[in-house]
Amino acid sequence: MAGEEPPRRRATAVTTEVDQAHLGSKDVRRLDRVIIRFAGDSGDGMQLTGDRFTSETASLGNDLSTLPNFPAEIRAPAGTLPGVSSFQVHFADHDILTPGDAPDVLVAMNPAALKANLADVPRGAEIIVNTDEFTTRALAKVGYDGNPLENGSLDAYSVHRVPLTTLTVEALKGFDLTRKEAGRSKNMFALGLLSWMYHRPTANTERFLRSKFAKRPELAEANITAFRAGWNFGETTEDFAVSYEVAPAASAFPAGTYRNISGNLALAYGLIAASQCADLPLFLGSYPITPASDVLHELSRHKNFGVRTFQAEDEIAGIGAALGAAFGGALGVTTTSGPGVALKSETIGLAVSLELPLLIVDIQRGGPSTGLPTKTEQADLLQAMYGRNGEAPVPIVAPATPAECFTAAIDAARIALAYRTPVFLLSDGYLANGSEPWRVPETGELPDLRVRFATGPNHTLPDGTEVFWPYKRDEATLARPWAVPGTPGLEHRIGGIEKQDGTGNISYDPANHDHMVRTRQAKIDGIDVPDLVVDDPEGPPGEGAKLLVLGWGSTYGPITAAVRRIRRAGGSVAQTHLRSLNPFPKNLGEVLRAYDRVVVPEMNLGQLATLLRAKYLVDIRSLTQVTGLPFKAEQLASAFEEALDDAR
Repeated sequence: MAGEEPPRRRATAVTTEVDQAHLGSKDVRRLDRVIIRFAGDSGDGMQLTGDRFTSETASLGNDLSTLPNFPAEIRAPAGTLPGVSSFQVHFADHDILTPGDAPDVLVAMNPAALKANLADVPRGAEIIVNTDEFTTRALAKVGYDGNPLENGSLDAYSVHRVPLTTLTVEALKGFDLTRKEAGRSKNMFALGLLSWMYHRPTANTERFLRSKFAKRPELAEANITAFRAGWNFGETTEDFAVSYEVAPAASAFPAGTYRNISGNLALAYGLIAASQCADLPLFLGSYPITPASDVLHELSRHKNFGVRTFQAEDEIAGIGAALGAAFGGALGVTTTSGPGVALKSETIGLAVSLELPLLIVDIQRGGPSTGLPTKTEQADLLQAMYGRNGEAPVPIVAPATPAECFTAAIDAARIALAYRTPVFLLSDGYLANGSEPWRVPETGELPDLRVRFATGPNHTLPDGTEVFWPYKRDEATLARPWAVPGTPGLEHRIGGIEKQDGTGNISYDPANHDHMVRTRQAKIDGIDVPDLVVDDPEGPPGEGAKLLVLGWGSTYGPITAAVRRIRRAGGSVAQTHLRSLNPFPKNLGEVLRAYDRVVVPEMNLGQLATLLRAKYLVDIRSLTQVTGLPFKAEQLASAFEEALDDAR
């Protein structure tokens, strides 16, 4: 399998007769990968533009990874640095895992977009700028003393000066639109131009626009006209003498049906699949919060699968309704982000005491408090692990990629249903909004999650009387029976006050409390999770590499890309990734002790490293970042090389 982000090869001219027929006399050059960043004002439609380019890229069969990046404000001040919205897509003819470190092409719709993103653009890269927006006022608003298009400050780049707004307005002069209304379609002109440059198909985008503006067909046709005008501009202008091909990533994917999917969409589909596998209705009790709201929006569309969504008045009501649904025999789910978890903590503790299945989906974001609502972070791990009063252990599952959010949702449901416990699923903004190709599974590949509800007495008293004990446990899982309200003879007490083991009666007995606390902990410790698998090309742990890189959650892509870079350069590095954070895999301590040096990259201040040091007494080198952005592969590779030198 090809490595992530190989050294950039010089583009090869591969003009063919077919290319010439389609593109006139212009050269067509083949590339193995490209990184494009669309950037503009938050009202310029950059997310839509990037999403459409990504969809067409997925339909061609390229491997891809995306990074949407947008302001937290609903409508930030136009033309300002805080108002810049961007969408980066990395696509290739081989297996890739990240949105890329630096764009090969930057599309800057205004001076703010140029200034906010120029530091990430390498020398020699292409920059396409909308010259219409480079007015004296717009330049001054972002602190430019002079026009960068005229003062030589961009001489290190290949700059294409395109009056996108003017060209768009000219293309739409046959429509009954004002100049301002016509100018709003400049993102479609830019999309058409980039689609021409990289041979993206157009039919699906045109169908999408007709569907999006079905109630206003004149706007649909205006956007399609602008899109086609951008394509034609690329084909006819002398400023773009070359277009590029990136072949499908045929060897990167096993056989199957694929689609592009974001983490939040994959998670929603995973929850639906879990409810179908369990033959249980799915109930979501949620309060809208960035970046988790998309899960609520998506699940609300699927009533045909028995999904019921409740948009509550606050976070506490949302989880209270979900826990009530679990008591009633449904697969109860609540979705939120870090601030919402803080509000839900008391009810999560109640779910621990009641020992009912409940999924708590935390799409992590920058904190504390409101923090950075649209930026990513991994700083809720300790909150998920310990953020409740008393000893209230909860399993934690963390997906590694957007597509893996699907399987993580199913696994979290498996644990919740089998062990009768609330379960945390820790995603984050990077996974939630990013996307990648996902193989749609066959239904036969999905697990059987069906459960048996209690239907009658389960205990015999010394006098021979058969009774129902709500806290009598399964010997293998320590799960208590799940009794649906209304089942004759299975009436039992519920509530947060400590229960007597077996009978479920209220108990203040010290010995019983000690027993119940240890039993609940033993139930979590005994959850069946796979052993940790180490990717060590030199041999088994202890006999191969000296350095182990261990990650969790969305750090998987950047870590893997960095490890591949080091190995290509001749370095020896082992890698492994945690999907289960509570309980840890049973062989984790053995794996950690087998290496001279262990590095743990996290988008926090070292929360997993703290847990590992405390539990296994192993010296962990913590590599941390809390910028609201994911790690870059180059950044991690440098840190790993330094650790590798220390381990030799």
